[in-house]
Amino acid sequence: MIRYKTYYLPITLLAVAVCASASSAQAPVTETALTVNKKLVKLFGIGGFKGLPSYGSGILVSKQGHILTVNNHILINPGILVHLYDGRQYQAKVIAREPELDVALLKIDEEVDFLPHYNFDEQAARPIGENGDWILAMSNQFKIALRDEPMSVSKGIVAAVADLRGRRGVFDAPYAGDVYFLDIVVCNPGAAGGALVNLKGNLLGLIGRELKDSRLDTWINYAVPIQAQANVLIEGKPGTVTMAHFVKKGMEGTYKESDKIAKVDAGGYHGITLVVEATRSAPPYVEEVVPGSPADKAGLRPDDLILYVEGFSVPTIKVFRETLKLYAPDSEIRVQYQRGNKLENVKIKLTKHPKLQASN
Repeated sequence: MIRYKTYYLPITLLAVAVCASASSAQAPVTETALTVNKKLVKLFGIGGFKGLPSYGSGILVSKQGHILTVNNHILINPGILVHLYDGRQYQAKVIAREPELDVALLKIDEEVDFLPHYNFDEQAARPIGENGDWILAMSNQFKIALRDEPMSVSKGIVAAVADLRGRRGVFDAPYAGDVYFLDIVVCNPGAAGGALVNLKGNLLGLIGRELKDSRLDTWINYAVPIQAQANVLIEGKPGTVTMAHFVKKGMEGTYKESDKIAKVDAGGYHGITLVVEATRSAPPYVEEVVPGSPADKAGLRPDDLILYVEGFSVPTIKVFRETLKLYAPDSEIRVQYQRGNKLENVKIKLTKHPKLQASN
């Protein structure tokens, strides 16, 4: 397996040449990187697993030392060593997890002085980033930073905002919602849990772990937006959890992990997988149809372009998804689509999501 490494430069010497508007491309990022660096931590597992890195990254989300990171393998270790930006070292413990968002919350064991941190509620209330936005990706990839050494910094843009269909080995990624796909290599060993920020230092997302695209079998570089949410089962009932809710309740000590996995859209089940949402205006072309699903029985096929649902125009993938959430299982919906040069009409009888059926 070939990996492309992003080599470290001291923040004070960082200079990245990229093609874009002159103002954005030439904007200095030193002060932003220095400020963000103080809100990040290096994580080190005690022990480890053969072939897997025993280190990672995290984001401080409280002055008391709460740390948001990815729910990855290093947290299985009995203790986590934390290095702060100024060289201080502490032990930390996991206090909350949410597998469906693939996140975990840690807390430094000792009482600490005021720590630079992100106010997560304020950051999550900001609009999600868009395609073409300039970003900085900061993490402890390749374990380049110890104690007071600064995190790595890479500058790039958001290439797309689309759903994540990734896997690690033969296992699907826990989270399957929208992510930022990046034009730079950031998902290297140790980077998971690092920060994706804009050029002003506002927090955009959490750098994900190393995954391959389940369709193309290629390594992907992405970050999960801090506005992420997942459909889960809470005490046996379908519900939704957001990353902001997880952080807030986790810090209060009242978060209860979703008891069963239910990575499904709201509304009835249709069995349609759409193409990647490379742009916000991407039309709802069908990429796959699950064999035996309602859409398959109705005759939909890959490359069909969905135009209307119950007479309502669905010009984009987002509009299609939001529209389908309105129709419950057992609903029958009329769908008009284009196949080649022909317009076709079908009726699709929605059902319960297979994973919800299996849990009953």
